[in-house]
Amino acid sequence: MQGSAPPGRTRVLVVEDDRGVAEALVSGLRRLGLQVVPAHSAAEALAAPPADLVLLDLNLPDAKGVDLCRRLRAKAADMGIIAVTCLGETHHRIAGLHAGADDYVVKPFSLAELCARMEAVLRRVRPRPEAPIVLGGLRIDPAIRAVTRDDRPIGLAPKEFDLLLCLARAAGAVVPRKRLFLEGWDAIGQGTGRTLDVHIATLRAKLGDPPLIETVRSIGYRLPCPGD
Repeated sequence: MQGSAPPGRTRVLVVEDDRGVAEALVSGLRRLGLQVVPAHSAAEALAAPPADLVLLDLNLPDAKGVDLCRRLRAKAADMGIIAVTCLGETHHRIAGLHAGADDYVVKPFSLAELCARMEAVLRRVRPRPEAPIVLGGLRIDPAIRAVTRDDRPIGLAPKEFDLLLCLARAAGAVVPRKRLFLEGWDAIGQGTGRTLDVHIATLRAKLGDPPLIETVRSIGYRLPCPGD
């Protein structure tokens, strides 16, 4: 069987009570460069080290697969779970998905199909971090919530960072006041228009000279693109 492995050193927990099936699956995934840990029971699965993704047989001797799925999901919300079973009826699929599985694959299956499903699940549960935004000398890194201007670190409060990031994502365009308010405060009514203006004024001061954020009277604010 051929397959294309998920990127990086993905850690996979294979929960399968049939040792022959488990050995074939573990061997195939390891050949693709993945870190694979087998578990042959619910007890072994719960005692296993943290994984990026679990391949979970729903027919285990010591526990109901859907119950184990719920317990694994409770341990790690960002862990991918693919239910693997010979039960292909619709109600079995629905039960697995409701228990917290991200996808469902029915035996028999190819390694190529399984790897494609693994890649898709990992993209959903662990999306790639947003790339830094660079506007001239201003650099905003959403992944670590860091800002520099001309290589000088700028410390921002959480709401100030959220407002700047909103402006930077729409660089060159006017961002309406309502949108900025929702970005910083989640809901209209948690503050006043003056609250937004004060935060923008503080943000301007922290970013230094020359001023970067433009006021568009009665409409909103704008962060120009370099060369504007």
